[in-house]
Amino acid sequence: KSAKNYYVWKKKTSKFVGENYARMQRMSFSTAEAEEDIYEHARNARDAGRVLATASAEDRKQILLNMAKLLRERTEDILSENAKDIEEHKGNLQDTLLARLKLSKPKIESLAKGTEQLANEDRLDKVVSKAKVAEDLYLVKQTVPIGVLLIIFESRPDALPQIAGLSIASGNALLLKGGKEAFHSNKILHEIVKESIASVLKDAAASCHLVSGRDEVSALLKMQDVIDLCIPRGSNELVQHIQDNTKIPVMGHADGICHVYLDKTIKDVDMAKQLVKDAKCDYPAACNALETLLVHKDLIESNDIAEQVLQTLDDAGVTVHMGPKIRKFAPEMAEGRPEQDDMHVEYGSLDLTMEIVEDVKDAVTHIRRNGSEHTEVIVSHDDKTAEYFLKSVDSACAFHNASSRFSDGFRFGLGAEVGISTARIHARGPVGIDGLLTTKWILRGKGHTVEDFTEERYNYIHEKII
Repeated sequence: KSAKNYYVWKKKTSKFVGENYARMQRMSFSTAEAEEDIYEHARNARDAGRVLATASAEDRKQILLNMAKLLRERTEDILSENAKDIEEHKGNLQDTLLARLKLSKPKIESLAKGTEQLANEDRLDKVVSKAKVAEDLYLVKQTVPIGVLLIIFESRPDALPQIAGLSIASGNALLLKGGKEAFHSNKILHEIVKESIASVLKDAAASCHLVSGRDEVSALLKMQDVIDLCIPRGSNELVQHIQDNTKIPVMGHADGICHVYLDKTIKDVDMAKQLVKDAKCDYPAACNALETLLVHKDLIESNDIAEQVLQTLDDAGVTVHMGPKIRKFAPEMAEGRPEQDDMHVEYGSLDLTMEIVEDVKDAVTHIRRNGSEHTEVIVSHDDKTAEYFLKSVDSACAFHNASSRFSDGFRFGLGAEVGISTARIHARGPVGIDGLLTTKWILRGKGHTVEDFTEERYNYIHEKII
């Protein structure tokens, strides 16, 4: 009986193991096929991107003009698809993410204008420097595309045409991965981009490919032989995950903890109030929105400027969280307001942290210790103090008497931005066309050899022309 039971158990176990082994094999083959499929898309994008890179400036310009035209013509269709995304995720997303997801007619018009601006920005194949190395031997350094870009972004469908426009203008191939919450919006916007490219350069249509699933992204992150640069746009967790799981160079920023420092030299209180309000309230979910307000102690001790700014924020519906120093220094001002001990918080909503500092040097020290090197603002009527602040903060953008919301590719006149970089190598701040270009050395001679110089048939001149 025991032997019979053992035989039945073995038979069942073998069948279970066999079925699961077969299932695992099928999954393995399926994964391999999927990876090969996305690898093929990436290679096709690279090849099509080379067509785009070698096209004339006039062709690239026409593509962008066509794209701006289609964005306007299909505004209602875009909004209809965007409404599907909003409806599907209304109860599942935080308000900040839902705000980023929502498109509007003004937003689409802004995208169209930005695309038209890009059409007039011809930066490809531009001579950066030129030198006469020797007689009849000339060396030129000129701009060229980086190659294939992998850009991963969350929630914001308006990022897709901005990124695509910049890639077209710079002659780069593009692999795009948007958030699943913007599926319908991204789909129609991608169709507009592909149609615009194909209307001028049919062979370049595959240069922009929209990636659909997480598995595809995981496969793409392994393709350092095809992809030249990865730019993640999203949460700190997303950026960190990408950086930890790829050998492809990564450009971008994790946090957007922007500061506004109110200096004791403020004379125009209304200006200070409006700057703080705009920096926080214009678009609270943006990475360039104010998150920490630093106030010089004299503004609390000897006048009511801090109180007026606080009242302006209250009137605008902003929840002001009080830091540990201001709670101790001005308990009456902090009374009844939420406390915040963490000075490294990105709210992305109508919330901010308020803290007191001794002077401009203390403000800079606070920002260096707690900031994310994104954008910092000083409100001051003393140029010397402002200059110290602008030179001392380590961030990608530093402003004097201007809202942090100006830290944007379109507002900088870049046409659009592929993202904001807080890195210190290559591109920094809002990344426009220039940030998506690298350089190539081109040497033109007439049969020159190194031996010619060794034998002194030629002499080095190294005359700078440009």
